[in-house]
Amino acid sequence: MSAVERHRLFENRRVLVVSTNYAPELTGIGPYATQLAEHWAASGVRTQVLTGMPHYPAWRVDEEYRGVWRRHEVREGVSVHRRRHYVPPRQSALRRAAFEASVLAHGMLAPPPGRPDAVVSQMPSLAGGVIAARVARRHRVPHIPVVQDLMGAAAAQSGIRGGDRAAAVAAAAERYALRGAALVGVIHESFVPGVTALGVDPGRIRLVPNWTHVQRPSGDRTATRARLGWREGTPVLLHSGNMGLKQGLDVLVGLARLAPDIRVVLMGDGNQRAGLRELAAGLPNIDFLPPAGADEFTDVLAAADVLAVTQRASVLDMSVPSKLTSYFVSGRPVVASVADEGGTADEVRRSGTGVLVAPEDPAALLAAVRKLADDPEAADALGAQGPRYVAHHLSREAGLARFDALLTEVLGDAQGRAGR
Repeated sequence: MSAVERHRLFENRRVLVVSTNYAPELTGIGPYATQLAEHWAASGVRTQVLTGMPHYPAWRVDEEYRGVWRRHEVREGVSVHRRRHYVPPRQSALRRAAFEASVLAHGMLAPPPGRPDAVVSQMPSLAGGVIAARVARRHRVPHIPVVQDLMGAAAAQSGIRGGDRAAAVAAAAERYALRGAALVGVIHESFVPGVTALGVDPGRIRLVPNWTHVQRPSGDRTATRARLGWREGTPVLLHSGNMGLKQGLDVLVGLARLAPDIRVVLMGDGNQRAGLRELAAGLPNIDFLPPAGADEFTDVLAAADVLAVTQRASVLDMSVPSKLTSYFVSGRPVVASVADEGGTADEVRRSGTGVLVAPEDPAALLAAVRKLADDPEAADALGAQGPRYVAHHLSREAGLARFDALLTEVLGDAQGRAGR
């Protein structure tokens, strides 16, 4: 289909995007839902979003939205409908269930007005997938869920209290949301077996990798290090993003304990942040930084010597960290302390940007970091692969084009059926 034909197909169509996370959230899946909705709005699609109150990654509702039950905003041409929900300060199966239940209840009681021509959901959350499936079935329009995480597997693999029971409930909700979908998007091919196990025909699965949603670093690296208090000659290992259970970030505290000459930096927020600070008490070589703003985020990443991605050993096929796309842009080498058979390891290998070590092993992680710190030329060569990989595979234009193809396919199919 030509660009002109696609424009005609999209023009004045109504699309509902259901995503618990949305702007002004700057990390996780929120930026992807935001950029997708804004792209479609700019393409002539009448785009609505059903979302929650901004709360990620701190798991605290942003001050501006506290006490708000419902809010309607127009952001960059997108009609954004927010619904209040419970935000658990700490994670357990019961608290996560309460979070999902509140999202589901308020979303179903007060969906956005009007009949959409298609419904797109970002999963997680589970509730968002169920809401989208229900809305699509009510109006007899296509539903396109996009699997960012497999929450049934996540509950079983993350170590959350009550995870086995939560896994069964989550898998049932995922099955409901996915089985009736017109098409199912997955961000990595490692998700395909899990999705097909939930009853989805492989012929209805489409690969839609996340793209890099941040700008390349532009600041002076030496100046940024000086501003942050990172001494030249001291290797800096940085982890950016959510501090949750599945990340297993205690391995970084263990490394800091083994190597007082290496500065370990954890930048971000999450429900495990307080526990990690307590675990790291008394260690002078570990810093906790708040999430960096969009204008300096990649400059901070680029100022580090090595970037860390960590996961618990049990985490295999349920997620691929969105932080990798930002890491690749920064031009610094990555050390991944993750299961070798998981999707995260696949992506690091494919990009050529770093090295893999056994998960939950501070000594192995330390050995890899020291090797890179002792050979700056090799480290720079690995890091340089990241921007190249982004340019060829993870550009925003390529990512959004894949979603255009998804929407074109379902709208074209629906139009064809209506014409028969």
